[in-house]
Amino acid sequence: QVQLVESGGDPVQPGGSLKLSCATSGFTFKDYYMYWIRETPGKGIEWVAGIKSDGMTTGYSAVVQGRFTISRDDAKSTLYLQMGNLSAEDTAVYYCAKRAESGDTKKKVFRVPWGYTQLYWGQGTRVIVSS
Repeated sequence: QVQLVESGGDPVQPGGSLKLSCATSGFTFKDYYMYWIRETPGKGIEWVAGIKSDGMTTGYSAVVQGRFTISRDDAKSTLYLQMGNLSAEDTAVYYCAKRAESGDTKKKVFRVPWGYTQLYWGQGTRVIVSS
């Protein structure tokens, strides 16, 4: 059974930093491209960042480019998102995501730097940026 368990979401002040983690199990983590997506009431679900299985190729949405860094630890099957210079617009529920499989019921197609991909995501961790 695939599990994607996000953590690290906390209230943070504007300009602050936060690091999210996603502990995974139930699939061969090192073989998968991994992603972070986020959901806000106003914008819905949007793609934030992605990292290929090589651990070096990354991509970011324009709104987080230069502020967020995605990384992975294949030995721990864990995905990370280091977020910096946070603003109120970054307030969202952040989800860790992987390529969806045929049996997944929760999935959506996203445009990522290397094409279109259908993603499945976890339960999420809430980030609130407020003074």
